[in-house]
Amino acid sequence: MREVMIGGTGMTRFGKYPDASIRSLVTEALGEALADAKATTADVETIFFGNAAAGLLTGQEMITGQVALRESGLLGKPIINIENACASASSAAHLAWLSVASGQAEVALAIGAEKMTHPDKNVSFRALAAAMDLEEIRAETGSDDPLTAASAPGRSGFMDIYAAKARKYMAQTGATVEDFARVAAKSHHFGSLNPKAQFQGGMSFDAIMASRTIVEPLKLAMCSPIGDGAAVLVFCSADFARRRGLDAVRAATITLVSGLPGGASCNARASAKACAMAGVGPEDIDVVELHDAASPAELIYVEELGLCPPGGGVQMLHDGQLELGGRIPVNTSGGLVAKGHPVGATGCAQIIEIADQLRGRCGARQVAGARVGMAQNGGGWIDDDTAATTLTILTH
Repeated sequence: MREVMIGGTGMTRFGKYPDASIRSLVTEALGEALADAKATTADVETIFFGNAAAGLLTGQEMITGQVALRESGLLGKPIINIENACASASSAAHLAWLSVASGQAEVALAIGAEKMTHPDKNVSFRALAAAMDLEEIRAETGSDDPLTAASAPGRSGFMDIYAAKARKYMAQTGATVEDFARVAAKSHHFGSLNPKAQFQGGMSFDAIMASRTIVEPLKLAMCSPIGDGAAVLVFCSADFARRRGLDAVRAATITLVSGLPGGASCNARASAKACAMAGVGPEDIDVVELHDAASPAELIYVEELGLCPPGGGVQMLHDGQLELGGRIPVNTSGGLVAKGHPVGATGCAQIIEIADQLRGRCGARQVAGARVGMAQNGGGWIDDDTAATTLTILTH
């Protein structure tokens, strides 16, 4: 397999855009990414389009990418639609990476886009519930409407999953709700430094603790918001990057695994596989983006990814190791909690943050000397594990 580079990145600011469409969001991000890669649509050979919930939220099924790209100049080229829950965009990136690595394409796009906002928020929550095993929920509840049964009124059913994981983690490690609030405060601080983040106002520890409880121990400010957005990655060969004079980063691997109920976690398996493929160890990682749909996940996942020993996440937090200037700054974009989580766009956005960190483009949130970065993106839930997880390692 040949060396694969990320030669261009582009994304919208994540947020609530009631008058926007998936097409308008993608148009903005695509233009930015192609300009960054000094490329035109004529250079693009194949497109992988990640989206999770358009069918349930907008009614557009089956050809979401073709519809979104109708006015882009890309129609006529291969457009492959990818649906893999919150890992849809990073799954598209996995396939774009493979397309270039295999020699099939010199230039391939990974696009992630989602329009999550809806006049009735419960419609958004029902769409998220579709990323669970509805047959299992139907069998457990006897409900003829498992999408509704999977979510308590006014909240995503995934917050019940994250809350249960957080309570288990508290029992195992002695972590407290205050620790989770400190993680959230760090994320909101990073969001205040990111012009593409949904929440840019920052939020103090006290304000987070004072926000309403969603489900114990989760406070509102510890939970990722509903939002819209698009993110685009331009993958290319090293030869293309050299010819265009690009400040490109090497995509050492984008590994994809699926959930294995009763086995080792997706994160542990993906991290081991990706590090072996990239020839690096956890000690080599300079900056990490991970899937903190709720803030406790940050502490849980740094352990599962092997970035610290089991039970060491809270100590990393207390020692400032996850902060800017610490050993491994985590979620410098603001994470899903502050940057936002339009689910079909999230995976590409995480990789963009790592690519921009390695290229020194992150301004006040820049990790000094960052050369190796990791992005972990999870999607869906199957029994006791994430249904799909990607693990990206970039080097510069």
